[in-house]
Amino acid sequence: MRKDKILLGSVCEKCWVKVLLVLFTAHYSLFTVAQQHLWSLPECCDYAVAHNISIKQQENACRQQELQLSTAKNSRLPDLSGSVGQNFSFGRGLTAENTYSNTNTSSTSLSLGTSVPLFTGFQIPNQIKLNQLNLEAATADLEKAKNDIRMQVAQAYVQILYDMEIAEVAHRQIAIDSAQVARLQAFVENGKASGAELSQQKATLANSRLVATQADNNTRLAILSLTQLLELPTPEGFAIVRPSLDKQDGLEGLDRLGALPTPDQIYADALGVKPEILSQQLKLKGTEHSIKIAQAGNLPTLSLSGGLGTNYYTTSGFKSDAFGKQLKNNFSQYIGLNLNVPIFNRFQTRNQIRNARIEQENQQLQLDNTKKGLYKDIQQVYYNALNAQSKEKSSQEAVQSTKDAFTLMQAKYENGKATMTEFNESKNNYLKSESDLVQARYENIYQHALIQFYRGQDLNF
Repeated sequence: MRKDKILLGSVCEKCWVKVLLVLFTAHYSLFTVAQQHLWSLPECCDYAVAHNISIKQQENACRQQELQLSTAKNSRLPDLSGSVGQNFSFGRGLTAENTYSNTNTSSTSLSLGTSVPLFTGFQIPNQIKLNQLNLEAATADLEKAKNDIRMQVAQAYVQILYDMEIAEVAHRQIAIDSAQVARLQAFVENGKASGAELSQQKATLANSRLVATQADNNTRLAILSLTQLLELPTPEGFAIVRPSLDKQDGLEGLDRLGALPTPDQIYADALGVKPEILSQQLKLKGTEHSIKIAQAGNLPTLSLSGGLGTNYYTTSGFKSDAFGKQLKNNFSQYIGLNLNVPIFNRFQTRNQIRNARIEQENQQLQLDNTKKGLYKDIQQVYYNALNAQSKEKSSQEAVQSTKDAFTLMQAKYENGKATMTEFNESKNNYLKSESDLVQARYENIYQHALIQFYRGQDLNF
């Protein structure tokens, strides 16, 4: 009996050495990141925003709005145009002697003119204000696009954390099953176990390796998804920072396991900071100026114009003055005011005003719809946070319960009152509960970070 215990102790010692070696090898092969650059969530978000094609397209949309605003402002300036004309006429015509004869005539005209809008029914100032609001709305849309990318990156980042944790559990399971195979192999060699038991354990080990392979593949695919969001050429060598679960990074003023702000409180904060709300509010304000621009069609317009001109004539059979002398003698100037009063334009102005008012109603509906969508998103995040909070608390209790159960089972196993199967099952339950707790904490931290993100803070954990 004493000899069997010594043998069992020696075998178990060898098994646990193998466990440590397998754990180290698995950890090293999956997460060899000590010498790699580790990407934090803020760094991933910033990089994605800087390299995303959709963001660049939205930036170009802002630049186009800047040009339209510049065009509207410059419409107050005078214009300037010049023209040169050359005409030839042939055949019978009236001469200077008031007789008709067949003559060839040529004329050269030079002119330079300008006009300045003095009053346009307030169309120009309203157009400038409208384009200014459109520029601000486009800037808000740009920020909305950046926020969307940040949230996509955060989701992909958390998915990697989930898959990494599942993969680690799978590799720890391989270590345990490998140790069990080694132990049974020693027992078979010493006649303490049957070959059937060893074959069954080897099958269990093969299944654990399959599960680990699938977990590794899921981790690689999650990393690929994130690197594609970052527009990186390859996922090779990419690794992320695993956030600390013992502190509330990026969750200032929010207890991860404490009371949450209500959806109404989150919504009240979000209304003042979310760019999609600001964009729709600016567009609604812009419709007021669109109506005024349409109403300008009912008002008169006044413009100032002026110009310079001269001509040069030649007629066949008659002597003409020199070119320079004619330009000087024919030189003329003019200045004038042009008042245009609209009387009837087939109801075009009336319909334009009505159409602008309909656009205003549609924009108000769009703003209301955006607010409702935001509130629904906040409600979803709030209840997800509640669920994650409850799940983390339950997982903590499960860890303590499985840990106590494993401690008791370990004592029973060491005293020969429990089988290896019971020992492994208890150990597996303990490992899984620890993994579930880590995943629950990641989910809880992520959902709480989203709450703070809706309230205007940077997305970080």
